Amino acid sequence: MEEYAVRVFDDEGKDVTPHPLFHSDPDAAVPRRTCGSSSISKPNASPMESMLDETVEPGSQGDPAVSLSDVQVRPEEIKEQLTEEDLDRRVDIYLTDTETIWMLDMPSVVASVESEDAGRILERNKIYVDICKNRPGNDRFAEKMMQTINGAAKNKEVQCDKIVMEDKGVVVTSWDLYDSFNVSEIEPASKGEATNGKSSTSHTTKKHDQTASVTSARGNITSVTTLESAALARTHKKEKNHFEAILTSEKFQQDLFFMERVLMENIFQPKLAAYRQFPVLIDPPVTSDSAGTVVAVKEAKQEEHDKGKKDKEEQKEALIDPSIPSDLNKPMEETVPPSLEQLWSYTCDLTQGLNVSSMAWNKVNPDLLAVGYGAFDFKEQKKGLACCWSLKNPMWPEHIFQCEHGVTALDFSIASPNLLAVGTYSGTITIHNVQSSTTTAILNSRDSSESHTGPVWQLKWLEQDSNTAEDDKRERLISVSADGRLTKWLVQKELNCTDLMKIKRAGSEKKNLPREKERKSVVLISRQAAGMCFDFHPKDTNFYLAGTEEGLIHKCSCSYDQQFLETYKGHKGPVYKVAWNPFSTDMFLSCSADWSIKLWHQNSQTPILTFSSTTTVVHDIMWSPKSVFIFAAVNESRVEIWDLSVSILDPVTTHSGNPEVKFTSVLFAKNTDCLLVGDSRGEVSVFELQNLAASSSTKVGLPRKRRWSSVVCVSGTLFFRKGFLLKNLVDDLASRY
Repeated sequence: MEEYAVRVFDDEGKDVTPHPLFHSDPDAAVPRRTCGSSSISKPNASPMESMLDETVEPGSQGDPAVSLSDVQVRPEEIKEQLTEEDLDRRVDIYLTDTETIWMLDMPSVVASVESEDAGRILERNKIYVDICKNRPGNDRFAEKMMQTINGAAKNKEVQCDKIVMEDKGVVVTSWDLYDSFNVSEIEPASKGEATNGKSSTSHTTKKHDQTASVTSARGNITSVTTLESAALARTHKKEKNHFEAILTSEKFQQDLFFMERVLMENIFQPKLAAYRQFPVLIDPPVTSDSAGTVVAVKEAKQEEHDKGKKDKEEQKEALIDPSIPSDLNKPMEETVPPSLEQLWSYTCDLTQGLNVSSMAWNKVNPDLLAVGYGAFDFKEQKKGLACCWSLKNPMWPEHIFQCEHGVTALDFSIASPNLLAVGTYSGTITIHNVQSSTTTAILNSRDSSESHTGPVWQLKWLEQDSNTAEDDKRERLISVSADGRLTKWLVQKELNCTDLMKIKRAGSEKKNLPREKERKSVVLISRQAAGMCFDFHPKDTNFYLAGTEEGLIHKCSCSYDQQFLETYKGHKGPVYKVAWNPFSTDMFLSCSADWSIKLWHQNSQTPILTFSSTTTVVHDIMWSPKSVFIFAAVNESRVEIWDLSVSILDPVTTHSGNPEVKFTSVLFAKNTDCLLVGDSRGEVSVFELQNLAASSSTKVGLPRKRRWSSVVCVSGTLFFRKGFLLKNLVDDLASRY
């Protein structure tokens, strides 16, 4: 009888027949083969074959999805000889129930493409791939960890003092109750007392036995009322102290400070935006009912504008003469004249009626402005004031420093921007710390034996050049006074000073006229001339200019304290201000009480140009920080803006104030096209410079378009034209010297 071996092949014809893991000894005992519920003993079978026969896969019998038809079997004959003894041998068959043995159960995660759920699974896989792709950097996803276990409850005990209860009683009669309820109805206190006296007397005569009890009850009521009133008074006092503590607390003051800043920003928002050159956004309130009307008005205004523009073009065409060359036959361009628009004023109740003597910006914070208030005349002297104003609150100063005498000059430090130097009419110089909450000066020149004996007309902090000696590289405070001294102060634990120059008086050069007797010599009270102003060279701080009360301007050096390098003569009155041009450093301006402003070149002892637009005293001048040609000047009647690239005869724009108010000082803003002007009424007005064409010119040698009309002759006819190119005026004048 031949025995066939069983082999298993897959759909592709590969042999996938399982191989035994254990090869047993063929001489081992014969096991039993189990098939279904029967057990058949197979002779001459190896133990491994019996083990494989006994191990039945779960899907082979229990799983209906697996059938024998799915398994392709190729039987092959196995030749085995059976003897007669084997055939006659008795074979025992035992039928038993066996337990199912699961060696490995792994559910499949793969579905067939032909299954019903294939489409749904593919769609879910596609969504998951898109989510994973878009997850990095997406705001919708965030990796977070959280603890979901609730914490165990805890018992908290608090120990307090034992509450003590007391019983109190008062003996009161019906009359006392009646009087207590009717106290509020009795208006005068005297009448109430009289009524109580009469009632008590009548009750005493009628019921003498109850007098003692009534008197004791009233005494008890009076004592209780006194205790209650005392307790209420103590409670009221505690509440009042509590409210005062809140009002004076630092946190409350800080909150009020921030609230005040917010309110000021809301009130002055359009003005501050114009100051910082930001666009002012104002949305007109338009309702749904009036929307059509507004649109119609806008269309009508646009039609009028277009019509007016068309008429102007027709008028220009009518003025064109075909016989004139095309180069000269150009219409004149329309230009908007410059103007000054006032934004706001720094003023409060403390500064009303005080004279603005000087102004200075902080070197680090461009929004912080220091203003000094003090009179220039000896007869009008009163207590002075120095205030620090901020752009964030134009209605009240940030810091207020009271001075015994009028403030005449002040300036912020460069190295320590929190230090403010203040000069007064009495000659005293004080140093204040604007970061401190106290208003007391930290340094005072009164303690120095070499303090000024006359009014301090100007103060300025100065940093020495890099080529200065090591011992002299600290920041210095320079002052000039009416005592004729130009002094350098060293700020240490106290103020120590040395004189840079003692300004001597110049001799009189007046000659006697013909047939005039010889003049007597004038007796001088002091040999020193009163110093009024100074300004150090912008490039070399070793040189400086000093203006005097005699009308002279001296050029001096820090290396020589006995003589002047140059003396510029031209003014007939005290020189109130000198200022170097920050771009053309050989030129400087000066203003005087002789109603004039003069332009100088340092190599010429006579002025190049003289500007006289009014017959009033010119108190202050300042060059523009953005243009080499523009400067501002204030006299007693008006504010003037000069542009030398436009005209040397008249200012390009002016602003006149109240006839009773005099302008005293002027200051350009640092980062914007704005101008600050102080007056004798105690106000510092902030103006915006509008339509100033030359506001960004900082070079001297470049030619510029002039707004002057030039005359051109063609065939005996004169024509005027704008835009003619002229050489720079300042460069031309400087080349002559």
